[in-house]
Amino acid sequence: MLRRDSFRLPRHPASVGLARRRVRDHLADWGHGPDDPSLHDAVLLVSELATNVVRHGPLLEREFEVAVTALSDGSCLIEVSDEDQTEPRLRLVTEWEETGRGLRLVEHIAAAWGVWSRGRHGKTVWALVLTEA
Repeated sequence: MLRRDSFRLPRHPASVGLARRRVRDHLADWGHGPDDPSLHDAVLLVSELATNVVRHGPLLEREFEVAVTALSDGSCLIEVSDEDQTEPRLRLVTEWEETGRGLRLVEHIAAAWGVWSRGRHGKTVWALVLTEA
């Protein structure tokens, strides 16, 4: 791992844009140029994952967490965590089927993605973006 940053944002629609900007800024600071396709892919993925939390996260949850990690090979890992304790993968697929495009977009762009349960602390949805060789 080269660099990692995480930050918490309010569960509000305006936070999606803020998450995109912060991830873009961190990756740019870490050497990803403005024309780097992996930077654009990472920003798009964080947008989809953050939108899912804002739309479908627990009503009582006030914040969610975003993390971006720049790996030594130039790829990056995007993580979005919330405190929802329902079965993570089933709930995630059901929500994205309602809107019709989010999950397909994540599957198309990410080299890999998944859900880590955090037990009573919710879940983390992650997506890996590879650099183009």
